[in-house]
Amino acid sequence: MNYILFEYQNDFKNFLPLTYTRPISEIRIGILTIKKKWQKYLNSEISYKTADYLSEKYPIRIEDDNIIINSIFLPDKKLSEHIKSLKANSYLKSQNILIAANIDKESAQDIENIDLSKLSPVEYEENVSKIGNMWDIFSLNGTEIQKDFLLLTSNRISEAISPTNKVFNERNIFIEKGAVVECSVLNAKDGYIYIGKEAEVMENCVIRGSFALCEHSQLKVGAIIYGPTTIGPFSKFGGEINNIVVFGYSNKAHDGFLGNSVIGEWCNLGAGTNNSNLKNNYEEVKLWNYAQQRFVRTGLQFCGLIMGDHSKCGINTMFNTGTVVGVSTNIYGSGFPRNFIPSFMWGGSHGFITYQIEKAIETAKKVMKRRNIDLSDIDLKILHKIYDLSDSQRKM
Repeated sequence: MNYILFEYQNDFKNFLPLTYTRPISEIRIGILTIKKKWQKYLNSEISYKTADYLSEKYPIRIEDDNIIINSIFLPDKKLSEHIKSLKANSYLKSQNILIAANIDKESAQDIENIDLSKLSPVEYEENVSKIGNMWDIFSLNGTEIQKDFLLLTSNRISEAISPTNKVFNERNIFIEKGAVVECSVLNAKDGYIYIGKEAEVMENCVIRGSFALCEHSQLKVGAIIYGPTTIGPFSKFGGEINNIVVFGYSNKAHDGFLGNSVIGEWCNLGAGTNNSNLKNNYEEVKLWNYAQQRFVRTGLQFCGLIMGDHSKCGINTMFNTGTVVGVSTNIYGSGFPRNFIPSFMWGGSHGFITYQIEKAIETAKKVMKRRNIDLSDIDLKILHKIYDLSDSQRKM
């Protein structure tokens, strides 16, 4: 069967700026991205139906028979088995939200406008997990780390844990091949700890699960980690961290606090960067929503920073509670910058100007080159498109 992960336009907008540069299914939550979760549960390759300007990098594959899956849903064994057993011209739903459908080639050409009245409905009676807003990524991260941990480590044996470490509840700890963990505290009494291939936990780190350090990433000396936290691949993080998700290829290598936050790829947080994740009056945090073009209630008392790909901040940057930073934004200076910063902006609390696309691309190329990765022509076109799409936001 041919599987396609799709997204509704409004869902896509709810996850901006994170989805400016990726489909919803490429969001990392737990240890894996949503797409990789589905691939493992379905034991199949999966393609995408996403925004047109992203389709060259994330192409769709349509065949005579297709099962489409709504990207906001997070898989488990029961759900994946129900989807695999879907009959032709039927669809699976939960509380009137489409989960998946088995459709023909013609219907797959226009997934978002499928006429469900022509398909047979199947109600999914089990509990189902899904993400609807950006804050769900860190709010549901603990559950997803547990699911991914069990999925990735089933019937496998962890690499030996060095005796230089202080370990609590070793059975909930898994070390992949090539990982290095020395002279640190690993406390898995209340959650899981997963250390990916070739990752490194430097000396004197204190980790309370659940925690995932993905492949080729580093925890710097003396890092303090409160779960549930995920550091994506090829990243370097230090300081005090509490319930964050980093997609990958990003750095916060120095001291400073970061909590209840989501950081995209190719970001860098300067030394001493801190964010507030709790308002002084303890009230509910509001967060900028691109779909509604206004601040919306999160229902959360703890909510920190959302940062899109390729954004940077200088030393001692202070982010207020519930701050959203777009793509390719450069923030510096004293004081708190505003709590919604559009893409391709340059400045801080003193004010912002447009970060010219040529300079932003020049920086992106330099940053990526340090990891021996070239900015592709496709990614170049995507950045230009984001620059155009965000033009009206910079004029607000």
